[in-house]
Amino acid sequence: MTESHEGERRSDGLEVAGLQRRLAAFAAARDWQQYHTPKNLAAALSVEASELVEIFQWLTPEQSARVMEDAGTAARVEDEVADVLAYLLQFCEVLGIDALAALSAKIDRNEGRFPATVSPHPDRHST
Repeated sequence: MTESHEGERRSDGLEVAGLQRRLAAFAAARDWQQYHTPKNLAAALSVEASELVEIFQWLTPEQSARVMEDAGTAARVEDEVADVLAYLLQFCEVLGIDALAALSAKIDRNEGRFPATVSPHPDRHST
């Protein structure tokens, strides 16, 4: 891992398509593709996101900001983030969604919907 921006960790050399191929090969080797329907993958994604939320459930905002300082908790957070991303990438693969293109398009729409110069409620936002 290298530092690309202050506070942002990156994994150089990894790409979405390559990770999707590895996930597909992993599932195929175990004959799991039959279970990887959009419905099942969406449900699994929700479960894994809930497991990530569970780590933060009773923390104060201050405690949650420091969660990565504890090695054990940091490992749990990274594992759950990986699970969420794995199911999201598999979901996108099954439905033919380009995740990065979809995200870019969504950011474009939000930039139009929420111009930086107009913010009647600076504490509220929607994605």
